[in-house]
Amino acid sequence: MTITELLVLFLVASGTFFAFVAVVGIIRLPDLYTRAHATSKSDTLGILLTLGGVALVFGADLAVLKTVLLALLLFVTNPTAAHAITRAAYDQEITPWTADDATPTTEGEE
Repeated sequence: MTITELLVLFLVASGTFFAFVAVVGIIRLPDLYTRAHATSKSDTLGILLTLGGVALVFGADLAVLKTVLLALLLFVTNPTAAHAITRAAYDQEITPWTADDATPTTEGEE
């Protein structure tokens, strides 16, 4: 394997990892606000890393310019959309999860 192939493999694997972290965040976190935070950060980083790997595969071509423009668009719109969604939830008076909302567990119970 060449260094370029290893770098592409690393970028795509890292992007896949961060996309997986975003999915776990959606499943495991308790409310809309924390889920939006987890997905906007992890998903954006995962997409950018994966698109970086795609750009390396294409080399110097018009497709690389399109990939960079797509990455720039996603870099701006993903956090903006997450902010808009959480702002709309706040305006609808959806309360954030607090530690008081957690159900107490008895000793020995998980």
